[in-house]
Amino acid sequence: MQYRTLGRTGVQVSSLALGAMNFGAIGRTTQDEVTAVVDAALEAGINVIDTADMYSGGESEEMVGKAIAGRRDDIVLATKAGMPMGDERNHRGASRRWLVTELDNSLRRLGVDHVDLYQIHRWDPNTSDEETLSALTDLQRAGKIRYFGSSTFPAYRLVQAQWAAREHHLSRYATEQPSYSILQRGIETHVLPVTEEYGLGVLVWSPLASGWLSGAIREGRDITTSRSTFMPQRFDTTIPSNRARLDAVEQLAEVADGAGLTMIQLALGFVTAHPAVTSAIIGPRTTDHLHAQLAAADTVLSADVLDAIDAIVAPGTDLAAHEKHDTPPSLLDASLRRR
Repeated sequence: MQYRTLGRTGVQVSSLALGAMNFGAIGRTTQDEVTAVVDAALEAGINVIDTADMYSGGESEEMVGKAIAGRRDDIVLATKAGMPMGDERNHRGASRRWLVTELDNSLRRLGVDHVDLYQIHRWDPNTSDEETLSALTDLQRAGKIRYFGSSTFPAYRLVQAQWAAREHHLSRYATEQPSYSILQRGIETHVLPVTEEYGLGVLVWSPLASGWLSGAIREGRDITTSRSTFMPQRFDTTIPSNRARLDAVEQLAEVADGAGLTMIQLALGFVTAHPAVTSAIIGPRTTDHLHAQLAAADTVLSADVLDAIDAIVAPGTDLAAHEKHDTPPSLLDASLRRR
């Protein structure tokens, strides 16, 4: 396992982080299965576990808490808030009112007195940077969080938040958690240059592109991955963007074979090769999935392999641009771009 410094925090973290989105109802996993995955990940040298309040309605946090009981100090524990937690209109977002309340809820579910990294799950256009940063700064000073970060923020919002922290003498975001894979490289254009400029740690999610880069999806095979069962539109190869992904996967498979690598090693080795990326978050449902992904822990891609990947999916290109999660609201809502 490789280790890198998380931004400018001085904290050493593994190049692979264990994501807990599949823990609980979403991944149909039991507590015993979750504990087995956590045990195997820690034994392999992973020291970061990333979860969120909304994963399976809080069940993921509860399962993580039980799995790490007695060894919490050996783990860089991260969670997130901001996505809706029920129908009540104020049980979401990045207001002081909600963050103070929901952090306590997360700590209770996790069974801990603090988290190492507390992340705003998505930018909240209804809440000012000063409101959010002041609440996070107070929670940090109270000892309930060690650092805080953003997740899937547009590049310009990352810059705005850094300036707001400086202007109002508040603590700043120390990390960003964007989506990044060989098939979705858009963050190379704006987000990663910004994180490098401001020294943010970067924990990337979906490095296997929702399973497209797992090796299980190939031309001529039925797509039967877990994700395809509840997101069928993302895997319908009659849709042009999905066809483009499948064509790219076939070419990437040839590159992997030529380099003596699995598709998973190629995919994870690619994202962790970028100098702006600190860790890749993997989200196994089973220990078998975990071990297949751990095989990439020490993968270092040669320049020839990286050049071959660039020739298949150009730098800064998203093959499924409509699936981006950091699109400015005005591009999604016509009323916001018309007088």
